[in-house]
Amino acid sequence: MSEPVIRVENFTAAYDGAVVIDDVSFEVARGEIFAILGGSGCGKSTLLKHMIGLYPPAKGRILIEGDDIAAAQGAARLRILRKIGVMYQSGALFGSMTLLENVRLAMEEFTDWPEPQMTLVARMKLKLVGLEGFENHFPSEISGGMQKRAAIARAMALDPGILFLDEPSAGLDPVTSAGLDELIQRLSKGLGVTFVIVTHELPSIFAVADRVIMLDKRVKKIVATGRPADLRDHSTEPFVRQFFHREASV
Repeated sequence: MSEPVIRVENFTAAYDGAVVIDDVSFEVARGEIFAILGGSGCGKSTLLKHMIGLYPPAKGRILIEGDDIAAAQGAARLRILRKIGVMYQSGALFGSMTLLENVRLAMEEFTDWPEPQMTLVARMKLKLVGLEGFENHFPSEISGGMQKRAAIARAMALDPGILFLDEPSAGLDPVTSAGLDELIQRLSKGLGVTFVIVTHELPSIFAVADRVIMLDKRVKKIVATGRPADLRDHSTEPFVRQFFHREASV
Protein backbone atom coordinates (compact mmCIF):
# COMPACT_ATOMS: atom_id res chain seq x y z
CA MET A 1 0.00 0.00 0.00
CA SER A 2 1.23 3.51 -0.82
CA GLU A 3 1.68 6.30 1.71
CA PRO A 4 -1.28 6.55 4.12
CA VAL A 5 -3.06 9.89 4.00
CA ILE A 6 -5.48 8.97 6.82
CA ARG A 7 -4.69 6.99 9.95
CA VAL A 8 -7.39 5.89 12.38
CA GLU A 9 -5.74 4.70 15.58
CA ASN A 10 -7.56 2.77 18.34
CA PHE A 11 -10.72 4.74 17.61
CA THR A 12 -13.78 4.45 19.82
CA ALA A 13 -17.06 6.33 19.28
CA ALA A 14 -19.69 6.64 21.99
CA TYR A 15 -22.91 8.59 22.49
CA ASP A 16 -24.18 9.21 26.03
CA GLY A 17 -21.82 6.55 27.29
CA ALA A 18 -23.01 3.90 24.84
CA VAL A 19 -20.17 2.59 22.66
CA VAL A 20 -21.02 2.47 18.94
CA ILE A 21 -17.58 1.58 17.55
CA ASP A 22 -14.94 0.02 19.80
CA ASP A 23 -11.17 0.31 19.34
CA VAL A 24 -10.76 0.13 15.56
CA SER A 25 -7.64 1.00 13.57
CA PHE A 26 -7.03 1.29 9.83
CA GLU A 27 -5.28 3.40 7.19
CA VAL A 28 -6.34 4.93 3.89
CA ALA A 29 -3.68 5.21 1.19
CA ARG A 30 -3.18 8.32 -0.91
CA GLY A 31 -5.18 8.08 -4.14
CA GLU A 32 -7.22 5.11 -2.92
CA ILE A 33 -10.98 4.67 -3.27
CA PHE A 34 -11.76 3.32 0.19
CA ALA A 35 -15.24 2.18 1.23
CA ILE A 36 -16.79 1.77 4.68
CA LEU A 37 -19.41 -0.99 4.67
CA GLY A 38 -21.76 -2.68 7.09
CA GLY A 39 -25.37 -3.25 7.97
CA SER A 40 -27.81 -0.63 9.22
CA GLY A 41 -26.83 0.84 12.57
CA CYS A 42 -23.24 -0.42 12.52
CA GLY A 43 -21.75 3.08 12.77
CA LYS A 44 -20.69 3.79 9.16
CA SER A 45 -21.92 7.39 9.14
CA THR A 46 -20.77 7.84 12.73
CA LEU A 47 -17.25 6.91 11.70
CA LEU A 48 -17.35 9.29 8.74
CA LYS A 49 -18.58 12.18 10.92
CA HIS A 50 -15.63 11.64 13.25
CA MET A 51 -13.20 11.41 10.34
CA ILE A 52 -14.28 14.85 9.07
CA GLY A 53 -13.97 16.37 12.52
CA LEU A 54 -17.62 16.88 13.44
CA TYR A 55 -17.18 14.91 16.68
CA PRO A 56 -14.14 14.05 18.80
CA PRO A 57 -13.38 10.37 19.45
CA ALA A 58 -14.24 8.92 22.84
CA LYS A 59 -10.79 7.31 22.59
CA GLY A 60 -8.04 7.16 19.99
CA ARG A 61 -7.00 9.51 17.20
CA ILE A 62 -7.84 10.30 13.59
CA LEU A 63 -4.89 11.74 11.67
CA ILE A 64 -5.21 13.59 8.36
CA GLU A 65 -1.75 13.68 6.76
CA GLY A 66 -0.30 13.27 10.24
CA ASP A 67 -2.41 15.93 11.97
CA ASP A 68 -4.98 15.07 14.64
CA ILE A 69 -8.21 16.58 13.32
CA ALA A 70 -9.99 16.50 16.69
CA ALA A 71 -7.13 18.06 18.66
CA ALA A 72 -6.34 20.87 16.19
CA GLN A 73 -7.74 24.32 16.89
CA GLY A 74 -7.90 27.70 15.19
CA ALA A 75 -5.76 28.17 12.10
CA ALA A 76 -4.30 24.66 12.42
CA ARG A 77 -7.78 23.13 12.26
CA LEU A 78 -8.70 25.24 9.24
CA ARG A 79 -5.58 24.01 7.43
CA ILE A 80 -6.70 20.41 7.99
CA LEU A 81 -10.27 21.12 6.91
CA ARG A 82 -9.00 22.71 3.69
CA LYS A 83 -7.54 19.30 2.80
CA ILE A 84 -10.93 17.57 2.80
CA GLY A 85 -14.27 17.92 1.03
CA VAL A 86 -17.57 16.33 2.03
CA MET A 87 -20.66 15.23 0.11
CA TYR A 88 -23.53 14.45 2.47
CA GLN A 89 -26.14 11.79 1.73
CA SER A 90 -28.89 14.22 0.76
CA GLY A 91 -26.50 16.44 -1.18
CA ALA A 92 -27.25 19.24 1.32
CA LEU A 93 -27.33 21.93 -1.34
CA PHE A 94 -28.84 25.27 -0.35
CA GLY A 95 -32.18 25.46 -2.14
CA SER A 96 -32.22 29.25 -2.32
CA MET A 97 -28.89 29.33 -4.18
CA THR A 98 -28.06 28.40 -7.76
CA LEU A 99 -25.59 25.60 -8.39
CA LEU A 100 -22.91 28.20 -9.14
CA GLU A 101 -23.61 29.99 -5.86
CA ASN A 102 -23.53 26.70 -3.95
CA VAL A 103 -20.10 25.83 -5.34
CA ARG A 104 -18.78 29.36 -4.74
CA LEU A 105 -19.80 29.28 -1.09
CA ALA A 106 -16.63 27.68 0.28
CA MET A 107 -14.47 30.10 -1.74
CA GLU A 108 -16.37 33.08 -0.33
CA GLU A 109 -15.92 31.71 3.18
CA PHE A 110 -12.29 30.60 3.10
CA THR A 111 -10.50 32.63 0.42
CA ASP A 112 -9.96 36.25 -0.54
CA TRP A 113 -10.15 35.51 -4.26
CA PRO A 114 -11.72 38.19 -6.46
CA GLU A 115 -15.28 37.48 -7.58
CA PRO A 116 -14.41 36.71 -11.24
CA GLN A 117 -11.90 34.08 -10.11
CA MET A 118 -14.43 32.41 -7.79
CA THR A 119 -17.01 32.33 -10.57
CA LEU A 120 -14.50 30.86 -13.03
CA VAL A 121 -13.43 28.13 -10.60
CA ALA A 122 -17.06 27.30 -9.77
CA ARG A 123 -17.85 26.94 -13.48
CA MET A 124 -14.82 24.68 -13.93
CA LYS A 125 -15.89 22.44 -11.04
CA LEU A 126 -19.42 22.10 -12.41
CA LYS A 127 -18.04 21.28 -15.85
CA LEU A 128 -15.79 18.65 -14.28
CA VAL A 129 -18.84 16.79 -12.92
CA GLY A 130 -20.83 17.11 -16.14
CA LEU A 131 -23.04 20.07 -15.19
CA GLU A 132 -21.85 22.67 -17.68
CA GLY A 133 -24.86 24.76 -18.68
CA PHE A 134 -26.68 24.24 -15.36
CA GLU A 135 -24.82 26.92 -13.40
CA ASN A 136 -27.92 29.10 -12.93
CA HIS A 137 -30.32 26.29 -12.06
CA PHE A 138 -31.59 25.84 -8.53
CA PRO A 139 -31.38 22.40 -6.85
CA SER A 140 -35.14 21.92 -7.17
CA GLU A 141 -34.85 22.27 -10.94
CA ILE A 142 -32.47 19.33 -11.47
CA SER A 143 -32.61 15.57 -10.86
CA GLY A 144 -31.38 13.75 -7.78
CA GLY A 145 -28.35 12.44 -9.63
CA MET A 146 -27.46 15.94 -10.80
CA GLN A 147 -27.81 17.20 -7.23
CA LYS A 148 -25.28 14.59 -6.10
CA ARG A 149 -22.90 15.72 -8.86
CA ALA A 150 -23.34 19.37 -7.83
CA ALA A 151 -22.61 18.41 -4.23
CA ILE A 152 -19.37 16.74 -5.35
CA ALA A 153 -18.46 19.89 -7.30
CA ARG A 154 -19.02 21.95 -4.15
CA ALA A 155 -16.93 19.52 -2.09
CA MET A 156 -14.10 20.02 -4.62
CA ALA A 157 -14.29 23.82 -4.61
CA LEU A 158 -11.00 24.32 -2.74
CA ASP A 159 -9.16 21.46 -4.44
CA PRO A 160 -9.00 19.10 -1.43
CA GLY A 161 -6.93 15.96 -1.75
CA ILE A 162 -9.51 13.87 0.12
CA LEU A 163 -13.24 13.58 -0.58
CA PHE A 164 -15.68 11.96 1.84
CA LEU A 165 -18.95 10.75 0.28
CA ASP A 166 -21.86 9.61 2.45
CA GLU A 167 -24.11 7.15 0.57
CA PRO A 168 -23.57 8.81 -2.84
CA SER A 169 -25.83 6.31 -4.67
CA ALA A 170 -28.70 6.40 -2.17
CA GLY A 171 -32.04 7.00 -3.89
CA LEU A 172 -30.64 6.81 -7.42
CA ASP A 173 -31.72 4.48 -10.21
CA PRO A 174 -29.13 1.96 -11.48
CA VAL A 175 -28.21 3.95 -14.60
CA THR A 176 -27.71 7.21 -12.70
CA SER A 177 -25.79 5.37 -9.99
CA ALA A 178 -23.48 3.82 -12.59
CA GLY A 179 -22.80 7.28 -14.03
CA LEU A 180 -21.86 8.53 -10.57
CA ASP A 181 -19.52 5.56 -10.14
CA GLU A 182 -17.81 6.47 -13.42
CA LEU A 183 -17.41 10.07 -12.23
CA ILE A 184 -15.75 8.92 -8.99
CA GLN A 185 -13.33 6.69 -10.93
CA ARG A 186 -12.51 9.50 -13.35
CA LEU A 187 -11.81 11.99 -10.57
CA SER A 188 -9.67 9.44 -8.73
CA LYS A 189 -7.58 8.54 -11.75
CA GLY A 190 -7.45 11.98 -13.36
CA LEU A 191 -6.84 14.12 -10.27
CA GLY A 192 -5.39 11.63 -7.80
CA VAL A 193 -8.12 12.39 -5.27
CA THR A 194 -8.45 10.03 -2.29
CA PHE A 195 -12.06 8.92 -1.72
CA VAL A 196 -13.61 7.64 1.49
CA ILE A 197 -17.11 6.39 0.71
CA VAL A 198 -19.82 5.17 3.08
CA THR A 199 -22.14 2.86 1.15
CA HIS A 200 -24.09 -0.39 1.17
CA GLU A 201 -24.72 -0.50 -2.59
CA LEU A 202 -23.05 -3.69 -3.86
CA PRO A 203 -22.81 -2.69 -7.56
CA SER A 204 -21.03 0.54 -6.61
CA ILE A 205 -18.73 -1.24 -4.19
CA PHE A 206 -17.52 -3.63 -6.89
CA ALA A 207 -17.35 -0.87 -9.51
CA VAL A 208 -15.19 1.65 -7.65
CA ALA A 209 -13.72 0.46 -4.35
CA ASP A 210 -10.03 -0.47 -4.23
CA ARG A 211 -10.37 -1.65 -0.64
CA VAL A 212 -13.07 -1.81 2.01
CA ILE A 213 -13.58 -2.28 5.71
CA MET A 214 -16.76 -3.81 7.11
CA LEU A 215 -18.22 -2.88 10.48
CA ASP A 216 -20.48 -5.21 12.46
CA LYS A 217 -22.77 -3.66 15.08
CA ARG A 218 -22.88 -6.89 17.07
CA VAL A 219 -19.19 -6.67 18.00
CA LYS A 220 -18.75 -2.92 17.29
CA LYS A 221 -15.55 -3.63 15.39
CA ILE A 222 -14.11 -4.15 11.91
CA VAL A 223 -14.83 -7.75 10.92
CA ALA A 224 -13.27 -7.68 7.44
CA THR A 225 -10.89 -5.65 5.35
CA GLY A 226 -9.60 -6.13 1.81
CA ARG A 227 -10.57 -6.00 -1.84
CA PRO A 228 -14.34 -6.43 -2.37
CA ALA A 229 -13.99 -9.41 -4.72
CA ASP A 230 -11.62 -11.17 -2.30
CA LEU A 231 -14.07 -10.77 0.57
CA ARG A 232 -16.96 -11.96 -1.59
CA ASP A 233 -15.12 -15.04 -2.82
CA HIS A 234 -12.93 -16.04 0.11
CA SER A 235 -14.19 -14.67 3.43
CA THR A 236 -15.07 -17.27 6.04
CA GLU A 237 -16.90 -14.75 8.24
CA PRO A 238 -20.65 -15.56 7.99
CA PHE A 239 -21.81 -11.94 8.19
CA VAL A 240 -19.38 -10.89 5.45
CA ARG A 241 -20.55 -13.67 3.16
CA GLN A 242 -24.21 -12.80 3.81
CA PHE A 243 -23.53 -9.17 2.93
CA PHE A 244 -21.67 -9.79 -0.31
CA HIS A 245 -23.95 -12.61 -1.46
CA ARG A 246 -27.18 -10.89 -0.37
CA GLU A 247 -28.15 -13.84 1.79
CA ALA A 248 -30.86 -13.60 4.44
CA SER A 249 -29.77 -13.97 8.05
CA VAL A 250 -30.90 -17.21 9.67
